[in-house]
Amino acid sequence: MRFQPIMRAMCATALGVAVMAAPIKVLGQGGDTILKPADTQKLLPASVYYKAQSAPTQLRNSGGVKFSDGFYVLSTLVDTSGYSSDVAAKYQAYFITEIPLKFGSETLPAGIYGVGFIPGDKFVVTDVGAHDVFTVGSQTDEAIKRPTPLQVMADPSGGFRLYAGRKFVKFAR
Repeated sequence: MRFQPIMRAMCATALGVAVMAAPIKVLGQGGDTILKPADTQKLLPASVYYKAQSAPTQLRNSGGVKFSDGFYVLSTLVDTSGYSSDVAAKYQAYFITEIPLKFGSETLPAGIYGVGFIPGDKFVVTDVGAHDVFTVGSQTDEAIKRPTPLQVMADPSGGFRLYAGRKFVKFAR
């Protein structure tokens, strides 16, 4: 019986470490998990194919969602320096979804896409051949305290937000 306090302390320490290492759970999203760069680096490749070229990814600027049923949405910024200026203007990130998503009134089927924020408060989705799939409106979040080059956050009204700095677009299942 004298070992019981020691065992309790060891279990509490192990549980605390496991909680600190786990990806952040999103409250109110049915058990969905927002993934940070450390989580996505294991899932995303070091380089990606788009418009007849291979380009390195910026895994330190990545994010995503693991839904409670095990499906993923992942995104990472891409080094587009080798692309023509018209392609690089609208292709900033690689976007992978294992399930259909809604962006406003548009539905994006499961697949791999190029995405980017373009002038006029727009967000464009292209296929891997650089053909436009759709364009929707984007918003600016002036209240965000620490904008990063790319991140995924929960949207207060449900679903998620994909951010590039302060610009964001909402998406949901």
